[in-house]
Amino acid sequence: MSTIKRIAAEISEARVEKLVIVHGGGSFGHPLAKQYSIMQGYTGKKSQLLGFSKTHEAMITLNRLVLDALIQNNIPAVTISPSSCVVTKSGRILMPIKAPLRELVDKDFVPLLFGDAVVDADLGFTILSGDQLAACLAEQLGAERIVMGIDEDGLFDDDPKLSKSARLLTECTLHELKEMRQRMKSDNSTDVTGAMLGKIIELIPAIERGIQALIVNAAKPRNVYKALKGEGVTGTIIKE
Repeated sequence: MSTIKRIAAEISEARVEKLVIVHGGGSFGHPLAKQYSIMQGYTGKKSQLLGFSKTHEAMITLNRLVLDALIQNNIPAVTISPSSCVVTKSGRILMPIKAPLRELVDKDFVPLLFGDAVVDADLGFTILSGDQLAACLAEQLGAERIVMGIDEDGLFDDDPKLSKSARLLTECTLHELKEMRQRMKSDNSTDVTGAMLGKIIELIPAIERGIQALIVNAAKPRNVYKALKGEGVTGTIIKE
């Protein structure tokens, strides 16, 4: 909770205009989604219906913590629950959702969305990752850049949690990113949306449209502030 409050304070201090915030599920939503196989879709088991509800409830609980922290720092955030306005097809967002977001942004509100359990036209339901959502919204709203906060200093040429020789990539082109996607393999974590591999894959369409992405370690104080202000910060810049 202290990290959420700190990041909210940094966002407030940065005073960014025309901002949309999307957060992931972390330890709130991912374990439940995995337990009930929500990502794979509805298999006819009634227990999955309750699992869908539990997963969404967990994300609402986390979102409330984030929303409260933002409001306490004088950020006019407004939660938009993806499960109530997004439909996917085989796990991909099916229709534009920019209209209400554009109205909120134009009126200087800060839309707040999150990874969520959503209805899917093919699968019955699935998990919509915050990464896919952020990249999609960046495209739809014509964003200049995406700032992605993770628990590492950026992209590495190997897993820094497992390899001491892993090297931080301070800059990465779209071509290099696509090559990296081919090399990387999913790990065995509880992140049902693909961990770092999933984040990389989701960024590609936005970068192809000229939207720059900056990946920083949000666990380190002042990094989010510096990234939002365009100041020098340790991380990875990904551009076309």
